[in-house]
Amino acid sequence: MELIVDRLTKQYGSKISVDRVSLKLRKGVCGLLGANGAGKTTLMRMICGILRPTGGGVSFDGLDASTEEYRSLLGYLPQDFGYYPDFTGMDFLLYLAALKGMTKADAKSKAGELLATVGLGGDGKKKIKTYSGGMKQRLGIAQALLNDPSLLVLDEPTAGLDPRERVRFRELIAGLGERSVVLLSTHIVSDVEHIADRVVMMKEGRMIYDGKWDENKDLEQFYLEQFGEAQR
Repeated sequence: MELIVDRLTKQYGSKISVDRVSLKLRKGVCGLLGANGAGKTTLMRMICGILRPTGGGVSFDGLDASTEEYRSLLGYLPQDFGYYPDFTGMDFLLYLAALKGMTKADAKSKAGELLATVGLGGDGKKKIKTYSGGMKQRLGIAQALLNDPSLLVLDEPTAGLDPRERVRFRELIAGLGERSVVLLSTHIVSDVEHIADRVVMMKEGRMIYDGKWDENKDLEQFYLEQFGEAQR
């Protein structure tokens, strides 16, 4: 399995948000680092087929990002995913599964399995409005996994989580990278340090680093040099 991003560009008037970014990603976790406003979310929305690029293209195993076949292989957790606060966690997953065309029996089985996977097995009957921030994020991961995606795109998934929840979340994401292409966007250096097989950095819409990070180097220091601050 391979995601190919070819000279992807997004321009709004005279402002270039993403400037000719090219990537080839295979199974594992790729950490996408950059300060707020670097172009990470715009890039990910184009990879997910939500935003039409000004130039360039995206494909996964030869399937173009604009096709239904591509979307069937995709799981996406945006920064703010929509949910119905009066739904229970289980009801929310069953609702989304129905939208994806899953049968009721398959949906119920898969939803129960995913709630257990993300540590919400005992909370599936609780209303989402009672969930903590970390629980909502884990539910977000569960909804992104409903279709067993080969490509998983996660936009700032640990933002706002406490340190313990963040560690738990990282462990979950690392496991997902063993069977899928995972692109994880964040501005929190430690999220990438611990689980990413590869690091990509963006600054002002351009890719300024791409490669397997040398563990002997200080990633936080490199980030600090580029962006003037590092968040852990």
